[in-house]
Amino acid sequence: MFTGIVEIIGVVSELNQQSEDGGTTLTISNASDILGDCNLGDSISVNGTCLTVTSFDKSSFKVGVAPETLRRTNLGSLIQGSNVNLERAVSASTRMGGHFVQGHVDTVASILKVEPDGNAKTFRFQPRDTSVLRYIVEKGYVTLDGASLTITKVDDEEGWWEVMLIAYTQEKVVTASKKPGDEVNVEVDQIGKYVEKAVEGYFSKGSSGEPAILQKMVERIVDSRMQAAK
Repeated sequence: MFTGIVEIIGVVSELNQQSEDGGTTLTISNASDILGDCNLGDSISVNGTCLTVTSFDKSSFKVGVAPETLRRTNLGSLIQGSNVNLERAVSASTRMGGHFVQGHVDTVASILKVEPDGNAKTFRFQPRDTSVLRYIVEKGYVTLDGASLTITKVDDEEGWWEVMLIAYTQEKVVTASKKPGDEVNVEVDQIGKYVEKAVEGYFSKGSSGEPAILQKMVERIVDSRMQAAK
């Protein structure tokens, strides 16, 4: 679990493709600030993707990236010298400055345009999987390349949303340097997914055909009122 508050920007110093499984091993350097308490097997968010540390030294660490992860994220487009957002998994003492982030990327989104607004920048994104748009709401959260950001505008018909990066945030995340056509990893707010499933449960019949939860509630209320009226 992560907060979406990027700690540092690391640099991809080495990529080794694994021919036997189609995956890749990444070496991330310039990461000394987050490795002081690192242990083998720890989780680190790399551009919003939860990856497991397989080895490390004082300033760099290695992670393995499975073929499925390469297909679902923008990690497959990384090259030597690419910058990446990094965040350690939360601890008991972590301040929750962003929102609950799992590090499980839902889809990627392309940058449609970037517009300056004073010293801020407004980015417009269009997701590859448009089904995620039902979880995108104005003033809600979205995680882009591991950074927790507030949605400023949504257009469901045209299939895009916007976020604004203030000057401070531009210095702290890799998204600020990206251009139209570049891709970002997207993780929607998981709370929306849980709410959607809970609501569906009230209206849907069970696997064995029993009445929906909402129907059962109404029937109990009606029965109770009828018994009281007798």
